[in-house]
Amino acid sequence: MLKDLIYTGIGAAMVLKEKVEAEVKKLEEEGKLKTTDAKSFLESIEQKGKDEEKRFKEQLKATLKEVIEELGLATKADLQKLKEDLK
Repeated sequence: MLKDLIYTGIGAAMVLKEKVEAEVKKLEEEGKLKTTDAKSFLESIEQKGKDEEKRFKEQLKATLKEVIEELGLATKADLQKLKEDLK
């Protein structure tokens, strides 16, 4: 379910990016936006998207760690320690 949610978010972001690019290109073709301004705008949007993706991943990791702790699930580190203790 979580994987589906992530893929849905990524898909929505891609659709939004394509629509923004199409609108910017349309404005550029109509002469309402300079090519350099369009390029700068698209680069800015792309960077903001990358920053937001990074922030989302960090938040997701933190949330998953909290859930794992609350459920009392064993982590890789826990299992590795147990293996070492059993040797």
